[in-house]
Amino acid sequence: MSNEQNPDDGRQPGHGFEPGSGGPAGALPPEAPEAPEPGPAPSPPAGSEGSEEASGRQRLRAGLWPPRVSRAQLIVALLLFVLGLGLAIQVRSNSDNSALRGARQEDLVRILDELDNRTQRLEDEKQRLDDQRTELENSSDQAEEARKQTLEKERQLGILAGTVAAHGPGITLTISDPAGAVEADMLLDTIQELRAAGAEAIEINGVRVVANTYFSGDGGELRVDGRKVESPYEFKVIGKPQDLEPALNIPGGVVQTLEKEQATAEVTRADDIVVDALRPPKQPDYARSSPQ
Repeated sequence: MSNEQNPDDGRQPGHGFEPGSGGPAGALPPEAPEAPEPGPAPSPPAGSEGSEEASGRQRLRAGLWPPRVSRAQLIVALLLFVLGLGLAIQVRSNSDNSALRGARQEDLVRILDELDNRTQRLEDEKQRLDDQRTELENSSDQAEEARKQTLEKERQLGILAGTVAAHGPGITLTISDPAGAVEADMLLDTIQELRAAGAEAIEINGVRVVANTYFSGDGGELRVDGRKVESPYEFKVIGKPQDLEPALNIPGGVVQTLEKEQATAEVTRADDIVVDALRPPKQPDYARSSPQ
């Protein structure tokens, strides 16, 4: 083969240049740069879903606090508060645990009968006073009729004041207190229950009970108007037995209260009770009788 240069190629054998290349033919191309290693994903740009959620919370918080209360809203809130308070008081009063809520039907009937009897006694007293007025107005001898009524009134007031003896139907109440747990206020409650039931004369262990009677001392060392009384405490009471006995046995009444203190109360009806303990008449220091 000939080593002559081919006029058409324009290159030496083994040392030719590639067209458009900067180096000799057969030279390796420059190495390409290595691909960067994968890194963490870029954070989402502003305005993405997370940012929208955060800004929504901020707007909600800004809308709720500080609260913006108008005058009308304040008035409505005040009215609702007053209404709720009234309803709460009403519900509490209706649901109050009184002794009558757990009472049996027969106990409720007995209490109702007692109230009816008290009403009847008041009606009878009103009718009696009306009859006295009529007798005074129509009597031919008004002076004599007035004298009779005055004597009758004096006798009644003497019974109430304890200056005269009395007898009539009633009950005997005997309270036994072996533990000495009965207090003075329990005896006072008993007197008040008896008076409310229509008792007209009462005597306790030989002491006449009147309007200004007082009880003092502790359990086992009780005194009535300064006089010491000991268990058993015996009440002699003049009045209508059908009213007096139920008044002591009502639910939550005297008998149940005494039983809670380990005391016993026994009630006995009688057709004739004698109350003969007397109180000396006391002349008032300042009060004087009036013609009217």
